[in-house]
Amino acid sequence: MSTFNTFAKESTTKLNRAGGEAFALTPELELYTTVVTASLSNKFYETASERIDRIASLVGRCDAHFVAQLAVYARQKMNLRSVPLLLVVELAKVHSGDDLVSRTVEKVIMRADEIMELLSCYQWRNKNNISGTGGNTPKKLGKLSHQIQVGLQRAFNKFDEYQFAKYDRDGLEVKLRDALFLVHPKAKDETQQALFDKIVNRTLETPYTWETELSALGQKVFGSEAAKKDSFAAKWEELIESGKLGYMAMLRNLRNFLLFDISRDKIKDVADRLSDEYEVYCSKQFPFRFLSAYKELKPIANGKTTILLDALEKAVLASAQNIDGFDENSRVLIACDVSGSMRSPICRNSSVENYDVGLVLAMLLKNRCENVVSGLFGDTWKVINLPSSGILSNVDALYAQAGSVGYSTNGFKVIEYLRTNNIIMDKVMMFTDCQMWNSYGTGQTIRKEWDEYKKIAPNAKLYLFDLAGYGAVPLDIVREDVYLIAGWSDRIFEILTAIENGSSAIEMIRKTEI
Repeated sequence: MSTFNTFAKESTTKLNRAGGEAFALTPELELYTTVVTASLSNKFYETASERIDRIASLVGRCDAHFVAQLAVYARQKMNLRSVPLLLVVELAKVHSGDDLVSRTVEKVIMRADEIMELLSCYQWRNKNNISGTGGNTPKKLGKLSHQIQVGLQRAFNKFDEYQFAKYDRDGLEVKLRDALFLVHPKAKDETQQALFDKIVNRTLETPYTWETELSALGQKVFGSEAAKKDSFAAKWEELIESGKLGYMAMLRNLRNFLLFDISRDKIKDVADRLSDEYEVYCSKQFPFRFLSAYKELKPIANGKTTILLDALEKAVLASAQNIDGFDENSRVLIACDVSGSMRSPICRNSSVENYDVGLVLAMLLKNRCENVVSGLFGDTWKVINLPSSGILSNVDALYAQAGSVGYSTNGFKVIEYLRTNNIIMDKVMMFTDCQMWNSYGTGQTIRKEWDEYKKIAPNAKLYLFDLAGYGAVPLDIVREDVYLIAGWSDRIFEILTAIENGSSAIEMIRKTEI
């Protein structure tokens, strides 16, 4: 079976950021794990700027075509936005001589506003080394990399007036009009030339969306707060009934529905749509978004809150239905790291932490497995038996018990438990930031425990879900029984499927067309 060790023959022993034994990843695999776990916000062991600089360094050490494939894979398959743009900008610094960069730009730009985001990223990552500034002055966008420019020219041809107008607003670091002047796109016909003229003259027709309708309502003067609340409630109900709210917009505004106290009938309509399996599938929402919504709604004192909480439970359950490789005969142990370093937010301004994501993913898998043991590890390991239903409520239950195991990262305790109790598992799944160490000061490590455990469970496989991507793992993944799975998105389950089918993340990326 091919594994995530495709490029791991160069891996060497090192120390992780907690001072524990670790193994370095190859540049390709490290770049992959760093990208798919990158939120570009500060982590426990690493700042955002350090993460960005590490990505830039890795781009220069990897094959250019692989970097391009990874950028497209991250944008189109994993639905990431900022980090693919960063990859393209850094790739343009180190690669030239063909159209690889321009083709990659065209493929990663999937929304009109990403044109401006890429230019902002390009401006910041190409700093002028002006005397006295320490090289921290952003480069003026007077001249672009030729290949970046060509790619953006093609990107301009992908969008219509509605899509441009939606993102033609003040407050952006690089405005749409400025981007047009800088990129100089060639209109494909007279209609598009007229559109470009509108961009220049700032005469794009204001899009008629739920955001603009609410914004217009917000400009009105109301006689009382009660009248304002009633008006917004009526507008929300109108938008729900009209179908103008996309799934993501609906999910983001559940709190508003309750705070403006819309009718029970409309709440039920929202709940039905929210929990519809097909809608969940098409929405491509990450599981943590359901948890984030769940956390926001729980404190709201409204008689209709429970309706939405139940719908969120059904939605996250529906998101777990396509997980392959598990059946009633699978013997699975699920271990969640609740150490202090797991309390970092997954992205800027998010209430959801790596810790939470590990618990959500664990509960999703628990729902799919008939023969499963779940628990938490920190200083110690503790088995916690929970029902397979109620994924989000189970996360709350696990959360409440975190303090009972302490806040170190003694992952070896999980394997020690299996070994000393002679428990045979097919799959051991650890959700962690991979910064394992031994707070007891003994010589035990997860690597040593796994080697001993394999003597009684030779067919067991260890899955390390790296939720942080710091670039080191606690076991050498060159071996055929250890799998590194980076990231926290729904694509984790696609990767699990790939493993069961004999492929790997790197192999999947290598198949991406540029």
